[in-house]
Amino acid sequence: MKENIREKTIIRTSIAGVLVNIALSAFKALAGLMSHSIAIVLDSVNNLSDALSSVITIIGTKLANRPADKKHPFGHGRIEYLTSMIISVIILYAGITALGESIKKIFKPIIPEYNKVVLIIIAVSVVVKIFLGLAFKKIGTKVNSDSLVASGEDALMDSIISVSTIAGAAAFILFNFSVEAYLGAGISFFIIKSGCEMIREGVSSILGERIDSSFAKEIKHTIVEVDPEIQGAFDLILNNYGPDRLLGSVHIEVPSTWTASKIDVVTRKIQEVVIEKHSVVLTGIGVYSVNVDDEHAMSIRSRIAHVVMNHSNILGMHGFYLDEENKKISFDVIVSFNSRNMKHLFEHVVDDVRKEFPDYKVDINMDTDVSD
Repeated sequence: MKENIREKTIIRTSIAGVLVNIALSAFKALAGLMSHSIAIVLDSVNNLSDALSSVITIIGTKLANRPADKKHPFGHGRIEYLTSMIISVIILYAGITALGESIKKIFKPIIPEYNKVVLIIIAVSVVVKIFLGLAFKKIGTKVNSDSLVASGEDALMDSIISVSTIAGAAAFILFNFSVEAYLGAGISFFIIKSGCEMIREGVSSILGERIDSSFAKEIKHTIVEVDPEIQGAFDLILNNYGPDRLLGSVHIEVPSTWTASKIDVVTRKIQEVVIEKHSVVLTGIGVYSVNVDDEHAMSIRSRIAHVVMNHSNILGMHGFYLDEENKKISFDVIVSFNSRNMKHLFEHVVDDVRKEFPDYKVDINMDTDVSD
């Protein structure tokens, strides 16, 4: 139900964008032909590219909401990221094309002929584009749609382009000096820069980004509240299969006295609560057994913590367990990405702990700070 509302919202907003941009493109094309203005004509073409972007957003949203199948068991949600990339490429292409046309006009200038109708059309388009851009960004953020947000950013850029066109017209009317071609070139560089930035952001989303710090902390807080005996939640990993489609795993520290039945009840409860509060599906919950009511184990843990945390770029340790009968110590350490050589630092930590406890078999696992 929630997914259907999101899809309908994106499609309705995109359809409105198509209609508005086609209308603006037609009026600007008329104004550009009337005034012989290359900047206004380029602005008109840019509006057509915006309309195409909205069409692509609609298609991408429909494809992304196709049900999971045997080949794609996690659904098709990542198509929305590809849609955002396509829109970014269109913007980049529009900027490069506009730059080429502007350079031609620098060497073969055409004197523009502005009038009140032309200026009114451009002024109205500025207001419409600002309203459209803010609306797209607000709705896109609300429904977590990168494509809508990208279209909103583009619309706001268009309003800046239109304002600069008005400035160029004012310069010609007041000083009889045409800056059309140079203005078009400047606008083109602005569009190209924006397209490159949007492509970079799209690639980053597809590669997979770090979990938002506050979101990660909220999920871990939810987990430890399920049962007062849970010592902590660690190693939270979320895999993104599209906006609002997150699957992940986590480790929890629990008393060594817990039975398999108790663990089963608690882990099921964690899965239920997390999906209800955060819309995240935890497909796996690992368990670290913690020595409870064992002063000897706690003393060793304290000594090890001192050795481990004495190293810079070590963010923490968890999952500590002492098997005194078999003389074995196990735990994980979190190595920061800021470390110049993560592997070397980890090996240094392992060596120091083993020197401190030569009578024990030390089993340490290296974790990275994938989430806060």
